Amino acid sequence: MTEPDPQKSAAKSTAEEPWPVRVVSQKVGAWIAKLGWVWVDGQVAQISRRPGSGVVFLTLRDPSADLSLTVTAHRDVLDAGAPELAEGARVTLHAKPEFYPGRGTLSLRADEIRQVGLGELLARLEKLKRLLGAEGLFARERKRRLPFLPGRIGLITGRASAAERDVLMNTRRRWPAVEFRVINVPVQGPTAVPQIIDALKVLDNDDTVDVIVIARGGGSVEDLLPFSDEALCRAVFGARTPVVSAIGHETDAPLLDYVADLRASTPTDAAKRIVPDLADELRLMEHARSRLDRAVLGMIDRERQRIEAWRSRPVLARPEALLDQRGTEVTALRDRAGRSLEHRLRRADDDLRHTVARLRALSPAATLERGYAIVQRADGHVVRAADEVAAGDLLRIRLADGELQAAVQESE
Repeated sequence: MTEPDPQKSAAKSTAEEPWPVRVVSQKVGAWIAKLGWVWVDGQVAQISRRPGSGVVFLTLRDPSADLSLTVTAHRDVLDAGAPELAEGARVTLHAKPEFYPGRGTLSLRADEIRQVGLGELLARLEKLKRLLGAEGLFARERKRRLPFLPGRIGLITGRASAAERDVLMNTRRRWPAVEFRVINVPVQGPTAVPQIIDALKVLDNDDTVDVIVIARGGGSVEDLLPFSDEALCRAVFGARTPVVSAIGHETDAPLLDYVADLRASTPTDAAKRIVPDLADELRLMEHARSRLDRAVLGMIDRERQRIEAWRSRPVLARPEALLDQRGTEVTALRDRAGRSLEHRLRRADDDLRHTVARLRALSPAATLERGYAIVQRADGHVVRAADEVAAGDLLRIRLADGELQAAVQESE
């Protein structure tokens, strides 16, 4: 087995052999020193120029996060690279991180400071615009339609600003019953972005808010930089509630305009876009009511004319005429039937008389009436010859009126 290295064992911290604070501080300083010189981009949140001191202290803040670092630089470095540097400006500086064991703090020591010019800012914004566009944050198909009449509107704007006054006054002028939940935040400077994002989260989580308006008046490109911040753009993209961007004047176009569900050219325009005009809606309703009345009256008039046309037809004008016509036809048919029946009965009666006359003419009774008689033996046989009877036979002689009984006698 190999023996453990005593130097490596001594370098480890254990519960039995903990490091003193100074050792930890030294090691932290050594680890930080390994980073070396770096270029850092950020926004100046604070500048401290102490009279009589050759050192300038800056607070450098990340525009997209609530993070900041202290930067120290010689006054000559600041005067050479950014003599007009003011709070809120974007800078790029060359610095080395340093750890101060005595206070346990971390800072950056800069040997070069460059203030980001307008051209470079615009170039960065264009690059960020292409990046967000490629990710689909500007896609038209993902933009949500605003409600026709929001029950409550969330407003994020500066305190007592002209933008707040324009949105509230013009919106209430158009629809007096509208409700607002206003959250005032800084709209420029290093703290603007995180506070706007926090306000957006609060309103987005409020189920009573149907639409959110982010409004700010006009300003320079540097003043409107918070509304082109990547973190804010992504926060608006991820919001559940439709967002309206009303930043600056009509010619201003921060990146928030492309991400928002609706872009208003000005705060006043936002008021016109988020609620309908009550007077216009009343006029539209009156116009619609008039059109509906005309349509109903027209329909009633057409139906009345149709009914009048039906009533003017003979079958409805004199419905009894049809009955009279049918009654006449029935009477005529009945008369024809009566005459036909009478004629047939008359013919049948004549035929019957002729038949009776023939029957009577051919009847034996008629012959008897002329004086003839019918002689029958006792068995009913009609005697037609003398040899059909013998002496002593009883005979029945039928006359036209009555009959006689006779007996046959031998002739002498």
